[in-house]
Amino acid sequence: MAQKQIYLSESKLNQDPKEVKGESVVFENEVYYKISNSDGMRPFFMSIVSHSDHWMFISSNGGLTAGRKNSESALFPYYTDDKITESANITGSKTIIQVNVGSKIYLWEPFSNYCTGVYDVQRNLYKSNHGNKIVFEEVNQDLGLTFRYQWNFSEAHGFVKKSNLINHGDQRVQCILLDGIQNILPYGAPSATQNSSSNLVDAYKRNQLESDVGLGIFALSAIIVDKAEPSEALKATTVWSHGLENPKYLVSSLQLDAFRKGMPLEQETDVKAEKGAYFVNAEIRLEPKDEKQWMFIAEVNQSRVDVSAIKQKIKQRENLCQSIQSDIEKGTRQLVQLAGASDGIQCTSDSMRDARHFSNTLFNIMRGGIFDNGYQIESEDFSLYIKKANKPLFNGKKSLLDELPNKFSLEFLRKKINEDDNPDLKRLALEYLPLKFSRRHGDPSRPWNKFSINTRTDDGRKVLDYEGNWRDIFQNWEALALSYPGFLESMIYKFLNASTFDGYNPYRVTKDGFDWEVIEPDDPWSYIGYWGDHQIIYLLKLLELMEGHYPNELRKSFFEKIFVYANVPYKIKPYEDILENPKDTILFDENLDRNINNQREKIGADAALLTASDSSIYHVTLLEKLLATVLSKMSNFIPEGGIWMNTQRPEWNDANNALVGNGVSMVTLYYLRRFLSFFQDLTKNMEQEEFTISKEMATFFHSILQTLQEGQDKLSGKISDSDRRTIMDALGMAGGQFRNTIYTQGFQNEVQSISKKDLQQFIIVSLDYLEHSIDANQRKDKLYHAYNIMMVKGDKEVSVSYLSEMLEGQVAVLSSGYLCGKESLEVLDALKSSALFREDQYSYILYPNKELPRFCEKNVIPTNRVKESDLLQKMLQQGDTSIVEESVEGTYHFNGSFNNADSLKKALSQLPEEEYSELAEKESKLLLNIFEEIFDHKSFTGRSGTFYGYEGLGSIYWHMVSKLLLSVEETCLSAIEKNENDVVVGKLLEHYYEINEGIGVHKPPKLYGAFPTDPYSHTPAGKGAQQPGMTGQVKEDILSRFGELGVFVSEGRLFFNPSMLRKAEFLKKTMEFSYVDLDGEIKRMTLEKDSLGFTYCQVPVQYLLSTKEHLEVSFNDGSQKHFDGLDLDEVSSAMLFGRTGKIETIKVWIDEKRLK
Repeated sequence: MAQKQIYLSESKLNQDPKEVKGESVVFENEVYYKISNSDGMRPFFMSIVSHSDHWMFISSNGGLTAGRKNSESALFPYYTDDKITESANITGSKTIIQVNVGSKIYLWEPFSNYCTGVYDVQRNLYKSNHGNKIVFEEVNQDLGLTFRYQWNFSEAHGFVKKSNLINHGDQRVQCILLDGIQNILPYGAPSATQNSSSNLVDAYKRNQLESDVGLGIFALSAIIVDKAEPSEALKATTVWSHGLENPKYLVSSLQLDAFRKGMPLEQETDVKAEKGAYFVNAEIRLEPKDEKQWMFIAEVNQSRVDVSAIKQKIKQRENLCQSIQSDIEKGTRQLVQLAGASDGIQCTSDSMRDARHFSNTLFNIMRGGIFDNGYQIESEDFSLYIKKANKPLFNGKKSLLDELPNKFSLEFLRKKINEDDNPDLKRLALEYLPLKFSRRHGDPSRPWNKFSINTRTDDGRKVLDYEGNWRDIFQNWEALALSYPGFLESMIYKFLNASTFDGYNPYRVTKDGFDWEVIEPDDPWSYIGYWGDHQIIYLLKLLELMEGHYPNELRKSFFEKIFVYANVPYKIKPYEDILENPKDTILFDENLDRNINNQREKIGADAALLTASDSSIYHVTLLEKLLATVLSKMSNFIPEGGIWMNTQRPEWNDANNALVGNGVSMVTLYYLRRFLSFFQDLTKNMEQEEFTISKEMATFFHSILQTLQEGQDKLSGKISDSDRRTIMDALGMAGGQFRNTIYTQGFQNEVQSISKKDLQQFIIVSLDYLEHSIDANQRKDKLYHAYNIMMVKGDKEVSVSYLSEMLEGQVAVLSSGYLCGKESLEVLDALKSSALFREDQYSYILYPNKELPRFCEKNVIPTNRVKESDLLQKMLQQGDTSIVEESVEGTYHFNGSFNNADSLKKALSQLPEEEYSELAEKESKLLLNIFEEIFDHKSFTGRSGTFYGYEGLGSIYWHMVSKLLLSVEETCLSAIEKNENDVVVGKLLEHYYEINEGIGVHKPPKLYGAFPTDPYSHTPAGKGAQQPGMTGQVKEDILSRFGELGVFVSEGRLFFNPSMLRKAEFLKKTMEFSYVDLDGEIKRMTLEKDSLGFTYCQVPVQYLLSTKEHLEVSFNDGSQKHFDGLDLDEVSSAMLFGRTGKIETIKVWIDEKRLK
């Protein structure tokens, strides 16, 4: 049907569709990505980043929230992203302009939808490649004017909104302007109260103007409390402006409609019980091609002293604009320095990839943190860290700590602690990570996570801190470790010392320890339990990096009792109880939780560590820690099924939470296969024939080994349900007995030796079982199962059934190292042909999409099934609808208040005994079967199959796609290294490049749904990218990017093997490469045509095309070292890993025949 022409009164509305276009542009001497006609896209959400503790989350339609540190210091209300988008007209920037043209005054309200189509306008959006500036632009062709505003951050001044009005016509223009910001929050308005009782918050608001300087002060009349006690609000939010002559000021939005109607405005000096706003009203005259700029400066948490300082600053006015702009640019430089310190800057012919890598790196360090000053450590922070961890230890070692220099190197610290015989001092020193800039990945699109950017104390002193969900932060550290390999050991210590004796990790990790989930009665999302697959693969990746950079260092820790166990107050039930109800398997020990928290106050974070029977902190070796992890998984191994998910939590995909209990993870099994293969390589060449571990752990080890050996003959064919049960029971009982021993008696400080032969045999036999299970889980379509369902059948058997294909399973099996190149290609070909491929985005969803029944198709009971039930017929005859209702159409339906079988059971139990008890007891099973037939809850995997966003139906979850990318890259590199068939290698590479393009950096913004230079969490069907920035995807993309560049480390040596790099990435012309050196200085170097540049450990590396491959290392003393081939020697590599500053540049000449 043809589009109708619409009129507004006598005005014909502009309805012509405009092309949405994305391109890189230079704006104000910076590179920005510009989306032209951005209003032609569905509004999308962005995270605008700061070098400091500012935060801003903003919609492409202008709605936003912003503040400092966390949501309790907000400038604008902190709501969920949907509400922020919907509040664009009442929150944030607002501009209304009266334009005099001849005898008429035209009303123009940029970015507003009040008069959509009245003017011929173009709306454009610009975002700086550094991610810290966002510009909104509206070009009004009818009026010959352009209005533009942008948000900037300033450490000294706060939040800066810069506004510009440009006359791009050929006539002088006179305007009356009303511009500002609205819905300003005062200090002290709690985010929870603002969300639930914003009208109450409004009642406490007082918006005041200091008329002499135009300073708006937004405060509460008192802190909002319900106690009968005074509670003063002694801080405020402030807003002021600069750049307009003799404006009127408004401190509310009450007069906006009056201005729209042409009525005169009255300056506001004191407005009570209204939402805060700050507007300036001024007259502007613009000559042709002329422009006018002004700015608004807002800050939160300002005291009376701060207000006086601001007033004085405004009165002085000298170089004020320049001072603000200089501080903004200083912040940009500091942001570049932060990303550059983690090798986030690259220079190739693909500027979009370079920008995306910068963004990936930035968000990675925002989650995981960045080291404060390389390998330098400040004694003040280190001593405070020791004190918070263990006060008695701090007091006992105070003289040693006091003797430390103010600043010292990581190498100095390691030498110093080796001179001391206290294992806890050494442990804590090895765990120490001087990170900053970290925060949990919370934002308005992830309201279940709370973030806090802890960079400064209230008095301005620097703070080093990090925090993150345990299963998130370690993956970010993996990417960070490429730039700081010297801290790998500390990352591993932090990881392992936050794991329990029964092989699991708690929920959250912080600089000051770790904590766990507790049941909160008022929070329906609160729960307890342990995740599984993250533990294996995240730890393994760190171990692999450590072994590559520092060969044999891990082996030394096999014999040193310097590791500990976390004492999480969870008690996993006995195996028999788990078998009875695998969904309810963990008891929360409230007394232990209370005791630990009480002891933490007295002792410090170490109070949460497991103690031996003599109450001392119990210390073990690295070997024992690794065995605890592996044995835990093997004790839950179900042959041909996977690793039993019986610790009340799902794995990577939270949305598959219903798999907990009966779910069995092949995903964890695939990763465990890779883990054991690494473990095998780590131990096979060790000279020692005996290893000492705790006696209790040795007993556990031998029980698992014996069970596996006794059942090994069953691997010759398909395992029967009875044999599966026999093996599963023996493994599970061994795990249960081990846990019960420690729960009831603790470790007895006794050790026992296990032989190298037994250890190797354990690894071999475990691999036999795992690889047998991998083979058994190949589907007919050549894909592999991800998760299976176990079903207990009586006392003697356990069966395994299968779910639909999942992307997660393919990623994990490709990562396992078990498949050869040809087999991996079969998986990828099958994946591309499967229901997981989403054509519109040229990428992959997590599981096949499905159409859920329409509402009127759900909950319909076949008439014949109703007639089978005497109970239902009797109840219907008597008009009792507590179980089943009959519609006017004669159809039957379960009571609408039911939500699962438990609801039906409860309703049956509450029926009047005298009338229905006999029938209810007799037909209970029948009715439950009917209920299951209709709703098929046995196939329910969790919210993944019932919602349409996040990890739900039809949705692409980009983190898993990037995991796929990395696993395919590893597959390609392995196939190349093993000289596999050229055709196979070529097709594997094609898959890699296709997956990479599907991720979207080169996609048009309308298809991507946002700025393609930014990472996003997921893309639902029918929508653009959702949840900006803080996604685990960034880690995978950083790793795969360095893999493309061919940067690898093995046996303590750096080598270059750019087998997957495309020649097209080499520069087509000479360019300047800016990078951050080891001193934190921004340096520049010239890259000639047919070269490219990046940094590694903050040393610039230049690739050049050649016919002969060789390396040239330039040192800071002016000397050079040349190498034939692409391998660096061990000494030079150690300089690089050690970030010594001795190496200035590395040049790498690459045979272009090697490139793709």
